[in-house]
Amino acid sequence: MFAQMMLVHHEGAIAMADLAPARAASTQVKDLASQIKAAQQPEIVEMTAWLKAWGAPTAMPGSGSTPTPSASSMAGMDMSTPMPTDSSGMGTMPGMTPQDMASLQAASGAAFDKLFLTLMIQHHQGAVTMARQEQSGGMDGAAKKLADSIVTSQSKQISDMKAMLTALG
Repeated sequence: MFAQMMLVHHEGAIAMADLAPARAASTQVKDLASQIKAAQQPEIVEMTAWLKAWGAPTAMPGSGSTPTPSASSMAGMDMSTPMPTDSSGMGTMPGMTPQDMASLQAASGAAFDKLFLTLMIQHHQGAVTMARQEQSGGMDGAAKKLADSIVTSQSKQISDMKAMLTALG
């Protein structure tokens, strides 16, 4: 479940980052977006390979016609904090609701920079929460190692983004 959830999360971050080259005013924001893509794309490839090796679907349960993962594939996941849902009942992620994405797509210049940083901070905080759950309850060594990396790298990026946001005023 960690890999399935993080796949969707990473794909969302990349979709957000893809908007920066044409819309951001700040070189720092453009560079950050590039760093996010460079870090998360290989992780998507890695997690997709795990899911295929485990015989698990790459899509989250309820997100289409893919089969639901077995109880053993979900072992160790803390589901006491469900993924928030939007009005359609589909899962949403912090900083990446359909409304958030529409607002980001409509923004440009300094307004884009501020919104991108605000939403990406929220988005990264969601990833750190999921990764910490994997650190404490996960059973696969490689997944726990990736969770460690996500906590470290995205926590640093959150700190950097907060400083960038403060500098933008």
